[in-house]
Amino acid sequence: MQYWLFKSEPDAWSWGQQVAKGDEGEPWSGVRNYTARNHMRAMKLGDRAFFYHSNEGLAVVGVVEVCALSAPDPATDDLRWDCVTVKALAPMPKPVTLKDVKANPKLAAMSLVASFRLSVQPVLPAEWKEVCKMGGMDWKTLKPAG
Repeated sequence: MQYWLFKSEPDAWSWGQQVAKGDEGEPWSGVRNYTARNHMRAMKLGDRAFFYHSNEGLAVVGVVEVCALSAPDPATDDLRWDCVTVKALAPMPKPVTLKDVKANPKLAAMSLVASFRLSVQPVLPAEWKEVCKMGGMDWKTLKPAG
């Protein structure tokens, strides 16, 4: 399993909207960056990702799972662009803010810090575990830790 981070402006697509889609999930459409697109093309079914509210909130607020592989983006007729479909798995018990991520030396090289503008980013397993810990989530079960 690989780990990722998806960024979304909550006024455009929020965690609540993602949760409301249920097991059907939602295509992660509208990405127009080749690196981000290539990350989605590399994803496998069952890969997990942090759902990050950008612009407003600036925090990891939940965990999603890839439930459909990369396919043509339904938001455009341009065949250069495709996307995966993701479904919500669990809310982060305590949202993990960008400020907290930047303050944690274990996360200094995380893409969220180093490549902040990229909307779809890889997350290393050690980073995944650390962010889950910071958010009060057991990284294996996705339930509140403790």
